[in-house]
Amino acid sequence: MTRFSIASFNVKNLIGADQEYYQFQKYTPEEYAWKADWLSEQLQTMDADIVGFQEIFDEAALRDVIAEADAEGIEANTAHIPGTNKRYRKKAIFRKLAYSPYTNAALAFAPNLNDGAPGHRRPGLAIISRFGFVGEPEVIQDLSEDMIKWTEKSQEGNYVLHRLSRPILKVRVPVGDAVVTIFNCHLKSKLGEYDMPEGAEFPAEAVLTDYDPIGRAMGAMRASMRRMAEACVLRRLIVEELHAGNPVMVMGDFNDGEHAVSSEIVSGEIPFKNYSWMLRHDAKASNDRYSKEENVQITEDIERVRLHSAEKQFVRKSARDMVYTAAFGGNFESIDQIYMSRHFMADAPNSLGEMEYFSVLNDHLTDGSHPEAPYNKLASDHGQIIAHMRLNDQKKGR
Repeated sequence: MTRFSIASFNVKNLIGADQEYYQFQKYTPEEYAWKADWLSEQLQTMDADIVGFQEIFDEAALRDVIAEADAEGIEANTAHIPGTNKRYRKKAIFRKLAYSPYTNAALAFAPNLNDGAPGHRRPGLAIISRFGFVGEPEVIQDLSEDMIKWTEKSQEGNYVLHRLSRPILKVRVPVGDAVVTIFNCHLKSKLGEYDMPEGAEFPAEAVLTDYDPIGRAMGAMRASMRRMAEACVLRRLIVEELHAGNPVMVMGDFNDGEHAVSSEIVSGEIPFKNYSWMLRHDAKASNDRYSKEENVQITEDIERVRLHSAEKQFVRKSARDMVYTAAFGGNFESIDQIYMSRHFMADAPNSLGEMEYFSVLNDHLTDGSHPEAPYNKLASDHGQIIAHMRLNDQKKGR
């Protein structure tokens, strides 16, 4: 039996001191030290075997955080974990308390092709794995012609996407007897996208003293279209892996809840309860419905490429009724997700294992709507999520 954990961590604008990432925004050495220390503590608490990071401007800064986590974690182990001269050293509580450093872990960093000069930086992604990688990590951001075929013109209009706002990072990780394909993503935010007139310094919709509600609505629409288009690109990559028979896990900042269209594009549709009740696509009469055999086939075709939410599995199994990873304007919602293929569902055909537990670190999150609520701009504005997995010992057919 093999156990491992996988986590998603939006670190919120990680970059070294005295480097302007967005206009007029940078960290003093003291602020950077505080942020790095906070991120290090979170990383130690998570203690995940595989971590997907979002909003990484600077790979060196991420390596600093990991090194700090390792140094502090090893020091804590020395202080709190019994040595081999103690008979009780093997008790489960000490295994749980022990921190495992990332000394020999593999780190993949995906810089953002849209990254610019100081003040106009754009963040990338990273994945660290204690198990290493199989093959070279892949970065997807500029799209080839075959990736945008779905944007062909139709009567409803067309939308063409040539480059993602942020890269998708794809790695293959050996875990136990399996090799798992893992995607880390950060889909387009809900911040509006506005046209920049030629020669202008900023879009007209940015002038809040001359508020343009229609222009702002159009900007929100463009952002939503981009997010769904990026989700569709990710979905294509996922389906390719599933059709190849590979177990898949997807994590990241989806900038949308689980039931949003963009998230459902990534995870795939939920099959209808019984297609034998449904009129055929080529029905010629009111009773012309799919057969029982076709019902089985359709359901399997959909289930085979469907992903399952780690959060939903946890909520279904526990007494919890709410998990949230972001808070803004009085709204608490989950926009960070971990999805997994049915290879990790205990009751699925040819199951490799299952999720045993799901953790979320969100005590630091407040929405700023209450005067007494603490908030620090240097901490992440996202909760961290961790899926604790168990795999069967022997490799099974997929």
